[in-house]
Amino acid sequence: MDIRDATPADIPGITRIYNDAVLNTTAIWNEAEVDEANRMAWLGDRNKVGYPVLVAIDGDGAVAGYASFGDWRAWDGYRHTVEHSVYVRSDQRGKGVGAAMMSVLMERARGCGKHVMVAGIEAENVASIRLHERLGFEKTGHLKQVGTKFGRWLDLAFLQLTLGSGEPDVR
Repeated sequence: MDIRDATPADIPGITRIYNDAVLNTTAIWNEAEVDEANRMAWLGDRNKVGYPVLVAIDGDGAVAGYASFGDWRAWDGYRHTVEHSVYVRSDQRGKGVGAAMMSVLMERARGCGKHVMVAGIEAENVASIRLHERLGFEKTGHLKQVGTKFGRWLDLAFLQLTLGSGEPDVR
């Protein structure tokens, strides 16, 4: 499994994985599929601010998953905290793809000087919560019925990982 930075050539695979999650899971709380132009703009936005979009490439050269992070909140005081996303193609789930991408993503966040990484996970997604716990994330919150999809209310579990130690910068 090769994990590398995404390129425009990876957009079709990323879009397929995203849309599968929209249509078939509660991992993404959007209900409308997106087109490749949407994902290309998203990739450009991440690249513009220096945040990675990683892809896992399977033995056939296809995108098996993707991961990224972005700002946690827009205010300056949150500048050392990011929220991440990791999505794995349905036929590759449970094979270590997510954990491998997360390990690289966490190192990239440390390299950007980030202090905390946050995960917002649908509370019944036990596999994702356990993956994050194995990687050192701790449960820090649970928001009840804050989302909806497939005609039911969804709870959101928050987990976080402290990436580094040290004092914050002073502005």
